[in-house]
Amino acid sequence: MTVGVVRVLCSALVALGVTTSGHAASVNDYPTSVRADYVFACMKANGETQHVLEQCSCSVDVVASVLPYERYVTAETVLSMAQVRGNLGGEFRSSEQAKSAVDDLRRAQAEAEVRCF
Repeated sequence: MTVGVVRVLCSALVALGVTTSGHAASVNDYPTSVRADYVFACMKANGETQHVLEQCSCSVDVVASVLPYERYVTAETVLSMAQVRGNLGGEFRSSEQAKSAVDDLRRAQAEAEVRCF
């Protein structure tokens, strides 16, 4: 990792701590590690700049305000398990409950896109 990337990642952690400290109860109290993972993935997809850090931090806050943490975990699990080949993965790809959880996450992410990007 370059020094610039390390600085951006450290800034992300600091920003997450600042943005969540006063708002934890109002945004379903997602664990910091989950917020950091979301921001890191978002930055990988959108660029590793200070501006993108702010957008991705905003995005995770919006998702957390729209989607209860348990529902987020369910959707992330479905997305992960749906990649498994065979019958087990097929259950996650075809279940109505699984689709519903992923749809909820997609709607929350769409709202975050509108508000933050």
